[in-house]
Amino acid sequence: MKRLLSLTLAAALLAALTLPAAAAEETQDARLARVTARVKAALSLDTDAYDSFHGSLSEGLAPVWDLSWEGENRSLSVSALEDGTVASLYRWENSPSPAGWRAGFPSFPENGGAEDRNAAEDFLSRVLREGESVDLRDAEGPASLDGSGGSWSGTIVLNGLPSPLHYSIRVENGLVEHFDRDVPEAAAVGGVPSPEAPASAAQAERDLAGTLKLRLEYVLESAGSSRAVLRYVPENAHSFLADAKTGELLDLTELEERLRRDYAAGNGSAAPSARAEMAADETGLTRAELEGVRQMEGLLSTEELDKALRAEGAYGLRGYALTGASYESGSGKDGGEDQVLCTLRYARTDSGQRLTRNITVDAKTGDVDSVWSSAPYGREEKVTEAEALERAEAFLRAFFPDRSLALYQADRETTPRRAENQPYWHFTFARAVNGLPFRSSAVHVGIDNADGSVYSLSSSWDEGVAFDSAEGLVSMETALAAWAGTYETVLAYRNVPQKLAKSDPVQAGLMEQGMEYYYALRLTYGLERTENCAGVDAKTGEPVREERGSAREPLAYSDLDGSSAQADAEKLAEYGAGYAGGRFRPGKSLTQWDLVALVYSLRGAALEPEAVERDGREDAYYNAYRLGLLRPAERDDGAVLSRGDVVRMLLEAAGYGPAARLEGIYACGYADRGSIPEAELGLAAIAQALGMASGAYAGERTATRGEAASMLCRVLERPA
Repeated sequence: MKRLLSLTLAAALLAALTLPAAAAEETQDARLARVTARVKAALSLDTDAYDSFHGSLSEGLAPVWDLSWEGENRSLSVSALEDGTVASLYRWENSPSPAGWRAGFPSFPENGGAEDRNAAEDFLSRVLREGESVDLRDAEGPASLDGSGGSWSGTIVLNGLPSPLHYSIRVENGLVEHFDRDVPEAAAVGGVPSPEAPASAAQAERDLAGTLKLRLEYVLESAGSSRAVLRYVPENAHSFLADAKTGELLDLTELEERLRRDYAAGNGSAAPSARAEMAADETGLTRAELEGVRQMEGLLSTEELDKALRAEGAYGLRGYALTGASYESGSGKDGGEDQVLCTLRYARTDSGQRLTRNITVDAKTGDVDSVWSSAPYGREEKVTEAEALERAEAFLRAFFPDRSLALYQADRETTPRRAENQPYWHFTFARAVNGLPFRSSAVHVGIDNADGSVYSLSSSWDEGVAFDSAEGLVSMETALAAWAGTYETVLAYRNVPQKLAKSDPVQAGLMEQGMEYYYALRLTYGLERTENCAGVDAKTGEPVREERGSAREPLAYSDLDGSSAQADAEKLAEYGAGYAGGRFRPGKSLTQWDLVALVYSLRGAALEPEAVERDGREDAYYNAYRLGLLRPAERDDGAVLSRGDVVRMLLEAAGYGPAARLEGIYACGYADRGSIPEAELGLAAIAQALGMASGAYAGERTATRGEAASMLCRVLERPA
């Protein structure tokens, strides 16, 4: 239930002050005044600059107030519990950039991050409650441009233990712009249990290890590999926890299944809309267009394809009308020749409800490629699972007579074979090699539970895979022991569905809504690991560990010692800007491509200019055009740039061009002031003000990479 209350804050505060403490029931305005005052006190908010205020109340598991302040070019919104606990904060202030600045050209943050971290820590100390704490871990990899990079997120520690509660906070230049956290009252029932764990951790570890299951099957040795090896892979049928109070094993999967509420489903995915017929002009076609036309030669007509499909009773097209068809050319499967597919769309009405069936076939041979359908959920089931399996097996024997297929039991154990009220049974048949499944080559078939026809069909198959022998395998016991060794038993608060109790008013309210279970924080032991493991090698018995994607490392150079640009190049590198390859070459004459690549790296995509061929530079040049660094007509990759060129290009990109072209307002103190052309005087003056050049302007002299790095640093240091 949600009630919107638009109130004058001063009046509401007055009402709160005059409300008797023993009042049986508070008015809504008094409640709003109280929570507003608590939030302002907790955050030390000064709201004088805002012109309007309103509050809204959402009453779910716990009352949550949304407080909103609005002012000229600024807004602030805070959500909080009745006791003033802050759950979120969003702050926006419009700080328009100087006229003419181009969106997208970044700047260094106004501080190095220490101020942001201090601000975040101070804010969290105000909003976290007793027993709650967080670990502000700085992000790995280079710092970010355009903002202080003060972003942190993670889990909230409860009573010194991990929890499922998350938080995120963003600080810009010492000011908290965004904060969000999970609060137990709004996410779970029953509050936070005590951290006491009398159950034996060692026994919990043994019990949990006993729930682990593996299965032996062929898998690709690595992504994109053409070799399949045998591996014990994990069964994910059920996840277990051990209650830290009693030692009881909890089947988390079963509990979450009980929690899952009935859902109403529509008629499934709508069939793709028919594409408009496009007639080709027989004159003036290019060679590529003529080749495309030739692909449509020798195709079977829609009538011929429809007749063939109706002759096969397995597709259950009796009573269906052909509503449309579309032909589309594309690449053949598994590297085969290009082919033309035709999708025929069928529909019928049953008891006022629309049913569709879509069958895609090879338009030259009529071979069926895939089937997908839609039908109403919850209709009467006339075909049992056992009967559906028999029909699926019979269909596949006829459809794939040369393939060795076996029902893939793992899918049947880890996912529902038919979601509640779903109109079909689903089965996966994997390729069988040496009596063991290879899931990467498989056929998926759905059987309509009303008439036993083929409801869906799809497959993936690769004949080019070499299979390892099935000899010399370690035992399942050995594999399970190795697999259990990859885990550690961790005591933590976790969200676990629990049976609701009428004695609790909140839980009683949920029961009135038809619920029996709901999430509650529970102190449990669980198996966790810090590394990714794909299973156990069936030949060696060793866990197969997968490397996590590593954070992007800051750039580093081996050739900056003694260079006047060393500090600037290294400062850019801290933000991932510069050149890849380990060498900066600060004394090299700067080309247009060198500068374009340097500016492109501000997006976090450093390039090694010498290693990128001309035809691979398009993205970097497009970025330069977008920023205004140069125009497409000015592209000349190998052109050597002068210092004046670099000043002009960087200042144009940063939006100073219009101001630099104002006449008669600039003066500069360069030693070579008299040699600066009048048309460049504005640029030279701005460059001096920013520190891009000092002493002599030397606009005609050839620029170096090191000088470009220093000039770019000065632009990125410009005041916001």
